[in-house]
Amino acid sequence: MKRIFAGLVVMLMVACAGPEVREGVRPLVDVAWLEGNLEEVLVLDIRSDDPSAGSIGMYALRHIPGAIHSPYGAHPWRVTRDGVPGMLPAVDDLTALVGWLGISNDDHVVIVAAGQSAGDLGASTRVYWAFKMLGHERVSILNGGFRAWANAGYPTEAGRNQLAATTYTANYQPQLVASMQDVVAALESGAPLIDARPERHYRGEGKFDAAARFGTIAGAKNIPYTMLTAGGGGMFADPATLRAVWAAAGLPTEGEQIAFCNIGHAGSLAWFAAYELLGNKEARLYDGSMVEWTAYPDLPMDNTANANRQ
Repeated sequence: MKRIFAGLVVMLMVACAGPEVREGVRPLVDVAWLEGNLEEVLVLDIRSDDPSAGSIGMYALRHIPGAIHSPYGAHPWRVTRDGVPGMLPAVDDLTALVGWLGISNDDHVVIVAAGQSAGDLGASTRVYWAFKMLGHERVSILNGGFRAWANAGYPTEAGRNQLAATTYTANYQPQLVASMQDVVAALESGAPLIDARPERHYRGEGKFDAAARFGTIAGAKNIPYTMLTAGGGGMFADPATLRAVWAAAGLPTEGEQIAFCNIGHAGSLAWFAAYELLGNKEARLYDGSMVEWTAYPDLPMDNTANANRQ
């Protein structure tokens, strides 16, 4: 396990010799797989540092042995650009963050969120998308996050682990991100748009505070992000269920499509489901999402007449 030093307060660990990984990197792994391959991967815990998060939510209290820490809400996985929050950082800034964490191009990174909700899972998918944008293919998400690990009774430790900083080299993959101009082009070509927000936002019956207008991008179909997980929790629904969700929304599971939400968080869940779990390598994420789109009054929208002005 890649660790330079670890500051440990309490440690509970069961030694076991995990099997070698004999297959390609899975985008989504379960806790049994991770426990068996723990010595072969680098665990990136993105949970909070806030003491109010409790034992499930706070890294310093308990984490998977050897896990390093990069809190999603505190480290610059998302930044404000041109007044729009939640945007992908500049490539140089993102590579600087990854290198500062001590992650190398050869590491198999497993991303671990709290696992208590679909929103937690969205933090995992957003960080996963950032790694894929850098061209990092050896990256996975722990399905169910730390909660699933703890509930399975696997070992944990407390304190903090830190790696020596390294130089990370990006191989930028622009085809994974959709700009506002790309969304305009999709409207002209008829490429599907997936609105991953709650139905009331899609229908224009409420909105995110930072969005300037009620409604959705013209022609978009709605797949609320909670429908992508089992019971709205921190584990993805199975591919058969996801295919049924896409069909019910009138969306294909192949071909160009762009997922969005308010600031690119929930939309990353829809992107991951389409791109990795349904195998659609033409799926993209519009991280500017509704906050950027609604700032331009001339851009077309649907469901704008339903607003109750909250």
